[in-house]
Amino acid sequence: MMEHSLFALVDLFGTFAFAVSGALAAEQKRLDLFGVVAISYMTACGGGIVRDLCLGSLPPVGISDWRYLATSALAAAMAIWARPIVDHLQHPVVFFDSLGLGFFAVVGAHKALLFGHNIEVAIVLGMVTAVGGGVARDVVLNRVPIILQKEIYALAALVGAALQVLGQFMEWRVAVTPWFAASICFAIRLLALRYSWSLPVFHKTDAAH
Repeated sequence: MMEHSLFALVDLFGTFAFAVSGALAAEQKRLDLFGVVAISYMTACGGGIVRDLCLGSLPPVGISDWRYLATSALAAAMAIWARPIVDHLQHPVVFFDSLGLGFFAVVGAHKALLFGHNIEVAIVLGMVTAVGGGVARDVVLNRVPIILQKEIYALAALVGAALQVLGQFMEWRVAVTPWFAASICFAIRLLALRYSWSLPVFHKTDAAH
């Protein structure tokens, strides 16, 4: 029971963070109130819905549990209300997106293991949970999805999910593992942005060579 409550809390933290990033991105595109709330919800729950569909967990928790819609709406309202404060952040959408990334990577991996799937499935679905909502947000807002850019994004989610899986197999403390894995994911993402880390880009060689 305590473990379930812990991961539900982590999931709601991730939902809130991604919902804020979605609301801020929608505001930047000058969407109306409905548009802001809709993009906020899509960003917050899109990855989890894809994960649950893959796991056969129906209906997806993002639809069936009222707390996710309520958290998304609350995050959107707070993003609008606190916009003057949020504007002081250098890249607010990226910051909250990075925060949610770690939380969702952890929850996605844990839920896949809970449904009896193997390590590979857990890590992949952890990553899918983390990046899915951001991809949906960027596509709808006509932005190049971050996952398709050369920034370290999906890789950070992959590391977070892998640490969660490792922690569960090594029987690390349940109360510590998700926070540790999410923090490492968040740190990798922020450090990559700070120091412009990126994966190699392969250029087409000159035809003469």
